[in-house]
Amino acid sequence: MRKILFLLALAASVSAGWARPFSVVIYNVENLFDADGAAVYEDYQGSKYTPAHLTTKLANITQILAKVDKGVGPDGIFFCEIEADQTPNTTVSDVPAWMEKYEKQTFTELLAQSPLPAELAGVPSEVWLQKALHDQGMRGYNVVSGDDKSGSIAIKCVIFSRFPVKRVKLHPTQNARPIVEAELDVEGYPLYVFNNHWKSGAGDLRTEPDRQANAKTLRTRLDEILAGDANADIIIGGDLNSQYNHKVRYREMRETGINDILGSQGNELAVRGKERDLYNLWFELPSDARGSDVFKGEWGTLMHIILSRGLYDMNGVQYEDNSFAVMKIPGLNADSLGLPNRWKPYSATGSGFSDHFPLYARFRTVADGRTDRWMPLVKPSTDETSTTLKVDYARVDLFSTAIKPSELPANADIRDGTYTGKIFYISAKGYTNDKGHVKVKVKNQEYDVFSHQKEIRDELRNQAKEGKNLRFYGELGIYKGNWQFVVQGKEWVK
Repeated sequence: MRKILFLLALAASVSAGWARPFSVVIYNVENLFDADGAAVYEDYQGSKYTPAHLTTKLANITQILAKVDKGVGPDGIFFCEIEADQTPNTTVSDVPAWMEKYEKQTFTELLAQSPLPAELAGVPSEVWLQKALHDQGMRGYNVVSGDDKSGSIAIKCVIFSRFPVKRVKLHPTQNARPIVEAELDVEGYPLYVFNNHWKSGAGDLRTEPDRQANAKTLRTRLDEILAGDANADIIIGGDLNSQYNHKVRYREMRETGINDILGSQGNELAVRGKERDLYNLWFELPSDARGSDVFKGEWGTLMHIILSRGLYDMNGVQYEDNSFAVMKIPGLNADSLGLPNRWKPYSATGSGFSDHFPLYARFRTVADGRTDRWMPLVKPSTDETSTTLKVDYARVDLFSTAIKPSELPANADIRDGTYTGKIFYISAKGYTNDKGHVKVKVKNQEYDVFSHQKEIRDELRNQAKEGKNLRFYGELGIYKGNWQFVVQGKEWVK
């Protein structure tokens, strides 16, 4: 954690001896939708998602990005899960003119109008995001949208870049969002960037063929670029819905998209040769620090920054060794357990950030002009893979962390969004429904009691069938519209 905060705080003061240092952040914002109420996802239609929710999401995204380079913000941002506008006729055609028109009003003031004027209701999400960053002093971005205008996708990838954008290509791919390619001009040097959001279901054998196809789409384009220049400078980022050690983690998969087809690997020195041309920055971190998302009590690495060999030579754009970090910021996007403080839409304004921590890395330009020489590396990683990293719930101080419903005010509504993601101590009579699901009532409202561990589910179910009083610690959440307490470990059952 110290390393992460140190990198973010001091990044802006990098030695002037290095020409044009710059930062890149990869950020899945967990569904940033606009304010027009026209959405593919039910949870983001007008009856549930309001301008107040959009205001909260924008404010929280800008809070995180303002931690980079002492408030200046990243020079490049790869956003995932930006809404693909379902009302394209309302798209702002001249963004600079629109920004100038509303220069004296903040995004918060604009979205606070009730009712929201039609001209604002139709503003696309990426324009609102540009406005929010602008209001916080993070300016000068060129925006590249991954919207293919087909109307067939709900969310898309978007690139924000302070560097001039020379060329843009969208690469449609199987059952996923189009891959966004942009060629940037970084002080006269070409830098190719690719923003991805592959098919979901990381550990699912049934969806891995889609990710293989996504990887093939990207790999085909990389091979075209590298055929012309084997040392081309390329940054691959985004949500690949794959683990950095996918092939090891899911041994039943004979071929994986990320490791086998794309060729992402962890030997940092190998990129100097001819056989391996990509390096995954996850390998720079100790194996017990590799995680940016959590699913079923396990850390995942679905977000990635992958570099081509050209970013290690002495020409053009170059990676800054050991600058890779996970933007895990206690009190903001990290909760009391150190887990992602994900977006919670249940209150009138919503709360939380994202189910993914952003990733961060720094780069610079070098003018040596030597593609036959390589930058020195401090402790270059070898091709290390590790077992699945589990969340250590046993270390949680449950006694001081947990909320007792009986100690809350009589009028407190634990479903108003304030308490979502919090740990509760529950002592209540358990019962089961006709499907065998364990239930309890808290403050006269019904809740499921769930655990990702079968032995815990069985224990609680047996107690409930016997009509016993259940005593457990549970994390409050909602799944498929049903409120629940999730029991994360055996220590959570009393």
